[in-house]
Amino acid sequence: MNTSMRFKIDENLPVEVAELFVKAGHDALTVFAEHLQGVSDTQIAQVCVREQRVLVTLDLDFADMRAYRPQDYPGFIVLRVRNQDK
Repeated sequence: MNTSMRFKIDENLPVEVAELFVKAGHDALTVFAEHLQGVSDTQIAQVCVREQRVLVTLDLDFADMRAYRPQDYPGFIVLRVRNQDK
């Protein structure tokens, strides 16, 4: 059984986060890898839909279920961390 998942790591997280996901056996790409830094949240969300990737981000906008209805996207993981250092 393949339990690997597909993730997109947002630009507000260190690129090393993708490495952690890959080491755990998942497929993870960064916004930087696709030269998407600076594009709108809507565009990032659409890329995730097209690639069937769950977005991992610090951006609280993605937690708004009215704007990003769960049934329309592969998923969002919105992290709330005390310290944003690497």
